[in-house]
Amino acid sequence: MVEQIFESYWCLDACDNKISRITSVPLGVGILATDSTRPSSAAGHQGVALGEIVSAWPWSAYGRQTRVLLWECAIGGWQEENDVLATKVKSAIREEIGDAKFCIIVDEARDESKKEQISIVLRVVDRDGFIQERFIGVVHVRDTIASTLKEGIFSILSRHNLDVQNIRGQGYDGASNMRGEWNGLKALILDKCPYAYYVHCFAHRLQLPLVASSKEVIPVHHFFTKLNSIINVVGASCKRNDKLKAAHASNIAHLLSIDELESGMGLNQIGSSLQRPGDTRWSSHLKSISSLMRMFSATCEVLLNIIEDGTTPTHRGDADVAYEVMTSFEFVFIMHLMRKVLEISNMLCQALQLQSQDILNAMHLVTFTKLLIQKLRDSGWDELVSSVKSFCENVNISVPDFDAQYIARRGRARNQQDELTVGHHYKVDIFNAVIDSQLQELNNRFDDKTMELIVLSSSLDPKEMRISFRIDDICKLVEKFYPQDFAYYEILQLRMQLEHFEHVQQLPDFRELESISDLCQWMVKTRKLDIYPLVFRIVTLILHASRIYSYYRTIFFCHENSQDYTS
Repeated sequence: MVEQIFESYWCLDACDNKISRITSVPLGVGILATDSTRPSSAAGHQGVALGEIVSAWPWSAYGRQTRVLLWECAIGGWQEENDVLATKVKSAIREEIGDAKFCIIVDEARDESKKEQISIVLRVVDRDGFIQERFIGVVHVRDTIASTLKEGIFSILSRHNLDVQNIRGQGYDGASNMRGEWNGLKALILDKCPYAYYVHCFAHRLQLPLVASSKEVIPVHHFFTKLNSIINVVGASCKRNDKLKAAHASNIAHLLSIDELESGMGLNQIGSSLQRPGDTRWSSHLKSISSLMRMFSATCEVLLNIIEDGTTPTHRGDADVAYEVMTSFEFVFIMHLMRKVLEISNMLCQALQLQSQDILNAMHLVTFTKLLIQKLRDSGWDELVSSVKSFCENVNISVPDFDAQYIARRGRARNQQDELTVGHHYKVDIFNAVIDSQLQELNNRFDDKTMELIVLSSSLDPKEMRISFRIDDICKLVEKFYPQDFAYYEILQLRMQLEHFEHVQQLPDFRELESISDLCQWMVKTRKLDIYPLVFRIVTLILHASRIYSYYRTIFFCHENSQDYTS
């Protein structure tokens, strides 16, 4: 319905108005040239045509005031028509949703004046069984605390006469600077509507929020800032990259000659250079750290060459700062720690990016990842310190005495305890703090309740159904997570419907279904929803809880420079 409004509106506009507007432009300009008042609504309505010919208009023939008014007329016309279209679209969206359950999807969006705003999208299953994600507005908020965000969301839902109790899912950008606020908002909405479940989007890059959470440990934040700086200095020119590769090749040849490296096909590749960490590239932080560790000596050699032979004082100074940072024990320690942590979570991150998602195996990976990170915290300290010290000895970096008293960078802090040692600083303030941040982030996204919801929901995945149709799990899903959406007698009827539905799997077209979304559309197309209405209801509820992040993210980017469209 929403798409039809766009098509009919612009087709009507093109057929009925375009010619008349273009032919009336000279008259409009003549009026503007003699009238200094603001153009009327009728003149504003002609603004679209003015905008179309603005690039070809003979501007030099008119004065500055006329040119300004001409632009105002064009902009005013667009704004007037956009307001009409926005009203029609919002009405269509509201009619499309009706009294159905829906999911809210929220992201932060700043306009050009740096005002804090949140963009809101509603995810709903339409009458044909398709998932629709409808943008309904941008709300200006005075601050970004959780209670203010909740008020902004509830206000726009109230303005569209949408019942908060119909929310069955909520989703946020967990990699943003507002990650903590989103967690608070999630809890506030669950307090108002206990069935508004949050499920981490599998399409979202999990490694980004994991890196972001580790950056809350200040030394780790400094590490990634310095890592970027080092890569920028070394990779600033093709000449420096060539020197880096040559130095790396020389180091490999030396290590092979003294049997420090294993030789073989595919080993000790020279062609690659330092990798830049990027927030939009999968596993880029792990690749960046790994590449620096692999080319550490070569990078130091290039920096020393720049310090000696740099063409400008700026180049020499930047290289000197990068070298001092890179050859510090703290930098090397965090480099090893972050590689270890990111290696553990990388397999899970990659599995969650798969287009064909195996939900049960993904949940098993979540559990295994948590266990491995906890194991690193409990028994991985000695091994990590040993590897860091060995690395430092090979590259001639001094290792501090772990039993010595630790002095903060800015001298002795007022609240620093006398017994605080260097070893305590590295183990408690960095090692434990980083690992705890990873565990907390994973637990926030995959707590026990969420994981149970996902596992039980997978019982209606057609691929899982063909392996084993878990009727007990579906009934448990309804009784535990959606009791408000089913009457007591419907829960009793659901089991019988499922027993009948089990035989539907034998139909040829059912075997072609690949996802729960496919199942929903198939039930509408084949009118199975009329025969199995309770099964169809639980399918739509599941689709509200599991969202696809990559689809609606583009919508938010389009509105980051917009105004407040809630009126």
